[in-house]
Amino acid sequence: MSDTKKPNTTKTILRTGTIAGLAALLMAGTVPAMLTPAHAEAVNVQAPQVPSFADLVSAVSPAVVSIRVKSDVQQASDDGSSFSFNGRDLDQLPDPLKRFFKEWGMPGQGGRGGPDRHPHAERHGKLRPVAQGSGFFISEDGYLVTNNHVVSDGQAYTVVMNDGTEYDAKLVGKDQRTDLAVLKVDAPKKKFTYVNWADDSKVRVGDWVVAVGNPFGLGGTVTSGIVSAFGRDIGSGPYDDYIQIDAPVNRGNSGGPDFNLNGQVVGINTAIFSPSGGSVGIAFAIPASTAKSVVNELIKHGEVKRGWLGVQIQPVSKDIAESLGLADAKGALVAEPQAGSPGEKAGIKQGDVITAVNGDPVKDPRDLAKRIAGFAPGTQVDVSLWRDGASKSVKVDLGNLPAAKDMASNDSDQSQSDNAGPATEKALANLGITVKPSEDGKGLEITNVDQNSDAADKGLKVGQTITSVNNQDVAKADDVTKIIDQAKKSGRTRALFQIQTDNGSRFVALPISQG
Repeated sequence: MSDTKKPNTTKTILRTGTIAGLAALLMAGTVPAMLTPAHAEAVNVQAPQVPSFADLVSAVSPAVVSIRVKSDVQQASDDGSSFSFNGRDLDQLPDPLKRFFKEWGMPGQGGRGGPDRHPHAERHGKLRPVAQGSGFFISEDGYLVTNNHVVSDGQAYTVVMNDGTEYDAKLVGKDQRTDLAVLKVDAPKKKFTYVNWADDSKVRVGDWVVAVGNPFGLGGTVTSGIVSAFGRDIGSGPYDDYIQIDAPVNRGNSGGPDFNLNGQVVGINTAIFSPSGGSVGIAFAIPASTAKSVVNELIKHGEVKRGWLGVQIQPVSKDIAESLGLADAKGALVAEPQAGSPGEKAGIKQGDVITAVNGDPVKDPRDLAKRIAGFAPGTQVDVSLWRDGASKSVKVDLGNLPAAKDMASNDSDQSQSDNAGPATEKALANLGITVKPSEDGKGLEITNVDQNSDAADKGLKVGQTITSVNNQDVAKADDVTKIIDQAKKSGRTRALFQIQTDNGSRFVALPISQG
């Protein structure tokens, strides 16, 4: 017998079968599970690349600072009992609100993002932290811009750089009407990184903006968004002309800049709309063009001097325009010239509509206020008026706009005669009001208003006084009837009523076409 080994026929058949099977599987396009790679590859999505703000933020951040404000004002009690919110003491609020307001203080006035009460006020020493906000350098020698409402109550100011370096600053000037202020850091050996103003006339709705600031005292926080709208009037003053942005802005961002993609300042954060106190994506910024001119004045003079006309004005609605025979609802209706003001001295009267200044048309009261404020005190301007159905003009030597606190005290008290006139009531059914002669004999007191009438819709209330109709004084109901009849004969469908209220005088156009 031979010693040669015989091949294992079974194994050979299995190997042959396996190879044949693999060949069949490969030809069929399938791979057994046992041949799957042991390690799967990481997910790698080739998505479109979104532009980064990192280079922009790196460049501008050294110019943006946090501002700490100190004062010797009396510190609130530990339990916050001196605060109130919607008429409720702090200890009456729900626990979440109570904790929030104890930490951060009560909300700033006027819906603003500040002044932001410092969360950790000192308990000892004369000067205590009272507010904090944001700001930015506009020159290498240390001039920086912030909000007036951030620094207005302060006596000492500390500027904190993005690297944590602190400098003392002094107040150069502030302007309440535009909510701007300028501080100065004196550091002769230091050249500060600073930023320039953008040309906001070239900014469009939808453009990117990047906000850098100090929300809730965190410092160096960056948010982004777009320009949402221009020309927003939020009722904070006669020069409201804000840029609306949707970048998240919170308490402490006040005074901080909004940059375009070139690193230029488009606007300065000054207010937020927020039912909750936090960002809801609606913030308001002072336009760069406004800020630039005001800041230059503050640096030069420490204050802003504006021209002053001295008249109370209101918008010209379509109804008012029709009642006065104006073709367009434009201009500013003079509700009352202030006694001794430049406007009164020049002959501007109640019921006049200011239609132009130096030949430039006036769109509305806000436009007029900005135009007059743009002139230096002492400038003579040509004011175009619409009076008694015709155009005329007067020359006005503008005065110096009084400080806001002085303007608030200019309201004159209305004297009343001790001799009461007849109290016979007469109904003016067409207008939906009932009147009687005023006790001082000047005008007609409203004694009843039909709540379904145009008069009620226009805000007329019991106790208010009608002093004139179509710029003619009235003392009895018959006077109103005669004036309305004259207006009807002239083809008018509305009459202009001057209404005296506790808050001053205003004009209302009421329909007279019926009856």
